[in-house]
Amino acid sequence: MDSFAPAPTSPAGGSLNVAILGSTGSVGTSTLEVVAASGGRFAPFLIAAHRNIPRLLDQARACRPRHVVVVDETAAVSLDPADLPAGTRLSVGPAALDDLVQSPEIDRVVAAIAGAAGLRSTWAALEAGKTVALANKETLVMAGPLVMRLAAQTGARILPVDSEHSAIHQALRAGGIAEVERIVLTASGGPFRTWSAAALSSATPEQALRHPTWSMGTKITIDSATMMNKALELIEARWLFGLPAERLAVLVHPQSIVHSLVEFVDGSVIAQLSPPDMKLPIQYALYHPERVPGIARRFDYSLPVALEFEPPDPVRFPAVRLGHEAAARGGTAGAVLNAANEEAVRGFMEGAIGFTDIAAICARILGEHSFQADPALDDIRRLDAWARQEVVKWACV
Repeated sequence: MDSFAPAPTSPAGGSLNVAILGSTGSVGTSTLEVVAASGGRFAPFLIAAHRNIPRLLDQARACRPRHVVVVDETAAVSLDPADLPAGTRLSVGPAALDDLVQSPEIDRVVAAIAGAAGLRSTWAALEAGKTVALANKETLVMAGPLVMRLAAQTGARILPVDSEHSAIHQALRAGGIAEVERIVLTASGGPFRTWSAAALSSATPEQALRHPTWSMGTKITIDSATMMNKALELIEARWLFGLPAERLAVLVHPQSIVHSLVEFVDGSVIAQLSPPDMKLPIQYALYHPERVPGIARRFDYSLPVALEFEPPDPVRFPAVRLGHEAAARGGTAGAVLNAANEEAVRGFMEGAIGFTDIAAICARILGEHSFQADPALDDIRRLDAWARQEVVKWACV
């Protein structure tokens, strides 16, 4: 990543065209707010969603993009193209999204499709040399070395949107990566931060979805409750910033104000602080390296603020250890951990497994898979499918 690349400029005084992949999710919705508040600096050229047709229609009517893509072909049947604004074209299916995201008219791609499903379209954007604001951590978790190699080959730029990785990216403007001692990712601790191990075994989906500081989608909220989100973010940071796993750490910070820290070799620690609001890292990625006034929440300096930090409990939250293990091993470990977790979260939400089973299943499948140190993309896809099948078998036993 080039931290000091030129600021984005509008072609011939016009707007920069933005493709928002996963527009109906929490990050996509916030991105549309940032774009709407840009004063014409950015324009929504393409919005894409999996199957949330009502919200996608509302967004299309509000922002009037050139293209709307419904990835799920079955869901697309319920959308009448006549309901779209004049001049907006409907396309259907993942292949159509791949083609459109490579359009030379697109200047920025916000990759916010949740889960492993986001890898394909992000890969297509990087193949075309796009600047990608990456909110889909699974792209790097599954195929980090391949993705970073592809970006280097095509001249694509990856700018992180995850609040933790955006914070690290900002902190690194204080020094080079060679001067870094360690990177510390912060975690809220989720809704179960103070729960005992015994209580966690009976936690329900409704309880797990009551996040104390962030408003996010279902999957990432459950990941926050298990702290698997931090495991995946460790793997993402491993490839995004090029540091070995032993120089990555996690601290629980329940206020969610310090979004991550970078410790330099001289002992200085640079942190990025802001109220929990995804519009700030989205705006930072879109405008980078320029900073402009925006619509994100601000601190109220008239109120007292206390900041707490504590190490994560490895007994109650074993997912963090799995993230360290997968980051250290590389290869296919990240893809298998991610796939197992996605299916285990689904099983938990459907009542097939318990809350603490999520990390236990992931550990078992990660340990049993046929590890490959230097996989091709097809190997990653094959093991992704294998891990999902293994979770289903485990849940049905």
